[in-house]
Amino acid sequence: MTILAKHTIYSSLTRARKAFPLLAALLLLATSCREVLQPDPVDLLVDELVLNEASDVQPVRLGLYNAFRGMGAPMVIAGDFTADYIQHNGTFTLYNELGNKQITAANAAAEALWGAIYNTVYLANFIEERIGSVPGVTEATRKQVLAEARLLRGFAYFVGVHTYGGIPRVTTTDIATNRNIPRASREDILQAVLADYQAALPDLPETYGDRVTSKTFATKNAARAALARYYLYQQDWTKAEQSATEVISSGRQTLPAAFADVISTEYDDETILEVAYANNSSDDPGTSTFGLNNILVGRREVIPSNKIIQELISNAAGERRQTISFNSTQQRGNDNGWTVRKYGAPDDANNNIHIFRLAEMYLIRAEARARLGRLTGNNGAQADINVLRTRAKAPAVTLTTQEQALTTIENERLYELAFEGHRWFDLKRTGRLDPVMSAFSPNWNTKFQLWPIPQSEIQRNQALRGSQNPGY
Repeated sequence: MTILAKHTIYSSLTRARKAFPLLAALLLLATSCREVLQPDPVDLLVDELVLNEASDVQPVRLGLYNAFRGMGAPMVIAGDFTADYIQHNGTFTLYNELGNKQITAANAAAEALWGAIYNTVYLANFIEERIGSVPGVTEATRKQVLAEARLLRGFAYFVGVHTYGGIPRVTTTDIATNRNIPRASREDILQAVLADYQAALPDLPETYGDRVTSKTFATKNAARAALARYYLYQQDWTKAEQSATEVISSGRQTLPAAFADVISTEYDDETILEVAYANNSSDDPGTSTFGLNNILVGRREVIPSNKIIQELISNAAGERRQTISFNSTQQRGNDNGWTVRKYGAPDDANNNIHIFRLAEMYLIRAEARARLGRLTGNNGAQADINVLRTRAKAPAVTLTTQEQALTTIENERLYELAFEGHRWFDLKRTGRLDPVMSAFSPNWNTKFQLWPIPQSEIQRNQALRGSQNPGY
């Protein structure tokens, strides 16, 4: 069965592809998001969207978030399965390629993430083009919905550029224009990301008034967190520290007393933004080919690598060891018996995917401060690291040199953020990817600094022909 057949996709997929070649087919696991999305969303057809009157705004807005949440699982797969966190244990070709470091341009995960990115971009563009002329919509609503669209579009491009390199920059929903768009430069995409983030921040609310909505729809802290990550990747340490501090100092999020809450609880106290799924088989990502619970627990298509098991069990003192668990009855053949516990089954109430959470902001600020040479004291990297180590019931660290501090922070990001989609991107931005991965896998090749542009997209978009990433 093809990957498309394993997902609920737009019934108008064929028409949408013809009208918008960059819009790859993707799971839009639409139905409901419990109380998160009210009223229950419907499958929105990208070529049949309407935004003509005030009553159309909310369905289109929910369609945007529905597209955005399609990025969740493929983004985690890119960030952690490309790197050294997993080993292949099943039969699916796409995970065999990722686990054994033999990725091809036909990899279905690469196609799924690309499709999710451009679904999000398309719907954000649609809102940007239409929202200003819809009668009966208050100015406050226009500003907020447009700000949400810009933040999610910026984030989609941010993930895209760090996954594939320069990618097409789609600025319209016009069919003729979008039939033939070449890759933009990495710099152009990053400028567009920053512009979207900066434009979104002023018009987003601090909160939506209730816990769940404030964690599943974009707020000011979501924009600040996006900026903090953006500046970290750009090595603008001063601005990374500033943006992370704004999130931490706002007091909107707090660290739960137990690290277990990060693993087992949706909408926990430290969530800044997460993508939500309903506890039913038609919506839950755990039931799909890309479902994290299905892949990590149900099918055990991939399992934690021996390397990360060693890191978490031997070195991650305290509660963060709970990220994985062991069952001797599963230990057979190539199966080491270990399982990732961060993503539950449909009725486990922990199937959401974090986009931003407070712990990452402490780690961003710690790294920025270390890079700026501030290791100790109230405004030093050591204090931020020890906030998380205290929460994890691990002993405090003492930093003495910048090199030691940066090594400590890399390890802390592994312990704290494992299986949340950061590892590959972290190793790339710090220049450590090739040495770390060459030691991990004999099949590692420097071409895996980037994922391939999906072959299906090159076939659909003539402007992409001849511009595949090197080595593919």
